[in-house]
Amino acid sequence: MPEFIKPSRLQRGDTVASVSLSSGFVTEVPHRYEAGKRQLRDAFGLQVVEAPNALRGAEYLHRHPQARADDLHWALENPEVRGIFSVIGGDDSVRLLPHLDLDLIRRFPKVMLGFSDTTITLMQFLRAGVHAFYGPAILTDLAENAGIRDFVARGVRRALFDARPFGLEAASEWTEEHVDWRDEARQEQPRSFQPSDGWVWLGGRKRVEGHLVGGCLEVLDMLNGTPGWPEARLWDGAILCLETSEDVPPPSQVGYWLRNFGAQGILGKASGLLMSRPKAYTPDMTSRLYDWVKRVAWEFGREDLPIVANMDFGHTSPQLTLPLGAKVVIDPTKATVDVLEAGVS
Repeated sequence: MPEFIKPSRLQRGDTVASVSLSSGFVTEVPHRYEAGKRQLRDAFGLQVVEAPNALRGAEYLHRHPQARADDLHWALENPEVRGIFSVIGGDDSVRLLPHLDLDLIRRFPKVMLGFSDTTITLMQFLRAGVHAFYGPAILTDLAENAGIRDFVARGVRRALFDARPFGLEAASEWTEEHVDWRDEARQEQPRSFQPSDGWVWLGGRKRVEGHLVGGCLEVLDMLNGTPGWPEARLWDGAILCLETSEDVPPPSQVGYWLRNFGAQGILGKASGLLMSRPKAYTPDMTSRLYDWVKRVAWEFGREDLPIVANMDFGHTSPQLTLPLGAKVVIDPTKATVDVLEAGVS
């Protein structure tokens, strides 16, 4: 397995930087951003400071990818900043690749938290040899209506604050209820959640270990073939964690992406596969998705591959926080997924 640097764990009283590496949408919902900051303070004792360009708006940030990369570098070099939290995702942080300094990431390893389009940046942390964290953004579950859910708080605390192994858990309830973030009156009204069916086991019988690598499939597709695509060594023996976005790609498209991973040799070398609850899928779409996943595993001779689906990470709520790069074990006989080492030191 590749060796990674563990960033220092967060503690109460620490300052974290908010960064808009993908979209400047935050300026359209300032009340929700303030709610996220307040809830981070109340739940974890964290103080949030904005990176210099984080609140400059969507048009400015779209025109200036260098400014977004500068914000990441500023947060890394700033001795008062202990962690870096993504404000929100987007669709074009692949444009940051020419401007990112991987040597700086390695020299100043810090907690980096985000998901969706932040997949681009998290992958560069792995390429620099530093653990990264696939979890909620400030405007999503950290600014959840009426407060951060207990499931989310536990996941963040275990991954970012506790320097010890931990088990992943299935949420007892989940939601896709849409709330207009621009409606300030709704911020303190909780969303409706429904009972969860738990994880779905699609394949594999043997206990396996590997390091976590993955993210949002649509974003990985944008990254594929660029200089920011992880080197082969980072995929070797990995447990893949893959999810889909609100774009709602059809099951066949997910199958095509997995075939690409098969053709690259990634599936052949993988130790296991974790898949999130697909955003906005009907039961029929979910069934067809599972058929596609099992079909592609068979096509590339990986019927032995342990596959866990319907997990609570990515574009679902509430979200887990996954320590990318950390060693994980999948045990089909016990129906467990455990993180064998802390993501932080």
